Amino acid sequence: MFQEEVKTIGGFRLHVIPTKKYKTNTLVLKMKAPLCEKDVTMRALVPYVLQNATERHPSMKALRTYLDELYGATLQVDLAKKGENHIITIRMDIANEKFLGDTSPLLREALTLFSDMLFRPFTEGDGFSAAIVEQEKRALKQKIQSLFDDKMRYAQHRLMEEMYKGSPYALDVHGKLEDVDSIDAKRLYEHYEHMLKHDEIDLYIVGDVMLADVEHDVAERFPLEVRPPRSIATPTITIRTDVQEVVEKQDVKQGKLHLGYRTNTTYNDPDYDALQVWNGIFGGFAHSKLFINVREKASLAYYAASRIESHQGMMMVMAGIDPSKYERALEIIHAQAEAMRNGQFSDEEIVQTKAVIRNQLLETIDTARGMIEMSYHNVIATNQRPLQQWLEGIEKVTREDIVRVGEKIELDTIYFLTEKEGEKK
Repeated sequence: MFQEEVKTIGGFRLHVIPTKKYKTNTLVLKMKAPLCEKDVTMRALVPYVLQNATERHPSMKALRTYLDELYGATLQVDLAKKGENHIITIRMDIANEKFLGDTSPLLREALTLFSDMLFRPFTEGDGFSAAIVEQEKRALKQKIQSLFDDKMRYAQHRLMEEMYKGSPYALDVHGKLEDVDSIDAKRLYEHYEHMLKHDEIDLYIVGDVMLADVEHDVAERFPLEVRPPRSIATPTITIRTDVQEVVEKQDVKQGKLHLGYRTNTTYNDPDYDALQVWNGIFGGFAHSKLFINVREKASLAYYAASRIESHQGMMMVMAGIDPSKYERALEIIHAQAEAMRNGQFSDEEIVQTKAVIRNQLLETIDTARGMIEMSYHNVIATNQRPLQQWLEGIEKVTREDIVRVGEKIELDTIYFLTEKEGEKK
């Protein structure tokens, strides 16, 4: 288990997770705002521009050289969506000076670099560096276009687009290709200033440190103004009377059959633990019904699995199939969902699934990144779920709970990416 110390400082929250497990300290900055079509592409570009240069280190080469001088510190950025939130992550891993012969205050140096990236990025005139922005625009276009080449990711994205048409969750975290060209260095910098004033910001520090050790240094380096509290983003609900079926044809050899279900249960709900067990028995793990019946017994799929989106209240089934096996694969997937609704699963499956979920949770907190992600679920949600409570909640789930949560699960959209030649059979 892990303990977390949280302190609100001005306009952000500082989270310190003290642990003696690692010889490094991990710093993670999270910036969260509601997904919004008009600015999602600019937000997606911002972290990649920030990681290029600061006033003090005015080029990628200068910044990377400085990281090397900090005993090989690493710096990465990432984008994610959780529910209808767009989340920017900036992460830095740096050696803990306690384990070095050197007395350099490495953690303080890392905090200074984070602060420089946020408050003193490299600028030219009244915007970011035009050269850096153009370079990162090209890279962002490639990221967006690469989605088309990864057919599993593409099918996931298309399912979301169809299932959540017109709502924020349909948006891709990297934004829209057609919006990239219109972004310039000045406009991007203005948007970044808006983000600093309005985003919900959390800074995590994981390592052999205590809140009292870093509170002053952090407060000094992060002069963020207090901002009005954001309302919790609640998933947009589209009422659909019939299951929609979308078939798309491309030059593919392996069909991608992805199904979107509304679970009507989120991380905030008391039924969330039961939903995790339901999903685990249905398609979440190697012992699940989808894996055994669709992939192993019927040999219909190259892969078959399900996963839940905790903050959106949706579940996705993913199967890679021979294009000619569409109807049969769909039939068996429906049969597994029906078996779950009817309580046709053994006590052994329940026990095995609970054990796998428990192991997954415990493995997650073995890493600094895992501890942060687990904590951040509680930032996004209104319901606080400490790990011990989560583990106990899973153990308490009964057969009746699993059946009850399953009654709320509704198939919404079937998306099938198939070959151009020949119709589905």
